[in-house]
Amino acid sequence: MKNKTRIALLTFVIASIGCKQNNLSPKMTEAEKIHKAVITIDTHDDIDVGNFTEELNYTQKTNSQVNLPNMNAGGLDVSWFIVYTGQDSLTTRGFAKAAQNAIDKFDAIHRLVSDYAPDQIELALSAADVRRIWKSGKKVAMIGIENGYPVGTDLSNVKKFFDRGGRYMSLAHNGHSQLSDSNTGEKDGVYLHNGLSELGRQVIDEMNYYGIMVDISHPSKEAIRQMAEGSKAPIMASHSSARALCNHSRNLDDEQLEWVKESGGVVQTVAFSSYLHTEKHNAYHAAKDSVLKAVGKKHGIPVLDKYEMRALDFADLQSYIEQRKELLALAAADIAAVKEEYPPVSVSDFVDHIDYIKNKIGIDHVGISSDFDGGGGIEGWQDAAETLNVTKELVKRGYTQEEIEKIWGGNLLRVMEEVEAVAQKLQSES
Repeated sequence: MKNKTRIALLTFVIASIGCKQNNLSPKMTEAEKIHKAVITIDTHDDIDVGNFTEELNYTQKTNSQVNLPNMNAGGLDVSWFIVYTGQDSLTTRGFAKAAQNAIDKFDAIHRLVSDYAPDQIELALSAADVRRIWKSGKKVAMIGIENGYPVGTDLSNVKKFFDRGGRYMSLAHNGHSQLSDSNTGEKDGVYLHNGLSELGRQVIDEMNYYGIMVDISHPSKEAIRQMAEGSKAPIMASHSSARALCNHSRNLDDEQLEWVKESGGVVQTVAFSSYLHTEKHNAYHAAKDSVLKAVGKKHGIPVLDKYEMRALDFADLQSYIEQRKELLALAAADIAAVKEEYPPVSVSDFVDHIDYIKNKIGIDHVGISSDFDGGGGIEGWQDAAETLNVTKELVKRGYTQEEIEKIWGGNLLRVMEEVEAVAQKLQSES
């Protein structure tokens, strides 16, 4: 009897261990298998240097959409951290201030990979680096430059930015730079250069020579046409969507999409809700903000818009983010009701743009970006921890693993390799 009891107990223990092992290693779905098998690249993640200090950095769960815990949770392999500078006056003083801002952000990214988390993330300087680091199990950091304004009037800064790790650069942002007109000119019809300035053309030549991808997100349509015509290497849009689906000047119309295809480039579709479906974005956010203001007034919590938030210094911003978390928790039930009546822009809307670009210019010319920590984020992909949801939607729509691999990173790496090859050829000829 005792032996039978022991055997029964042993059988129970073994079965219990087996159940725990099954719970720890559940059978992966098709989307999960594909997501794990491919290199997932997000080409646009803004940064705040306040999150790149010894005390507070991306090894922690920072108040940012991208950090290492979120990348690990969502299976995001490669993050392009952005050296962004807002547009200011086209003066010597303005250029100097912009250059210092750019250096501060370059240095912040280098601290992350060299000082804070060298065992977790490594800076890639080439497509081959991306593949090597990914195979090692580490996360991959890359650097994009949003706005060529910090170049100033000194062409040697292009090489300096390359040497610091910059591997793509746009020549304008919200406002005309010394290099290029911006898409913002579409609003008032006022332009500075009728496309690119002469200096801007020279910067494109320098970018081709060193191997920096030409980013057409933000410049004006005429500037983009001139970039496509003048660049000796494929061009790319680091974070833009399809204008045919959402009539916003930051998106690319069918003619611009063809220019990208003809160059051999890629369009990194962006998960920025107002660029995906402006009407849904406006309706949902108007209703949500009304709820937040009512609840905030009741509990003494202010409701700031994105421009007011950007005006805060880093410490005040962190304090406000904590207050906003409390406010969102208090308003959760009301916000859920808002979503029923006014559905927010979602991963489905995002993949609609991927579908459109793929159907218009081909599966080899479309990719993915989020614009996290710069205004990006949609229902289902609010931060890097939710990255798998994009793959789930692609699988749901019938995309194969080969196609998903191209969309998530293969196309971008191909463009990088072609840009690198052009640079090697130009350098060998000089």
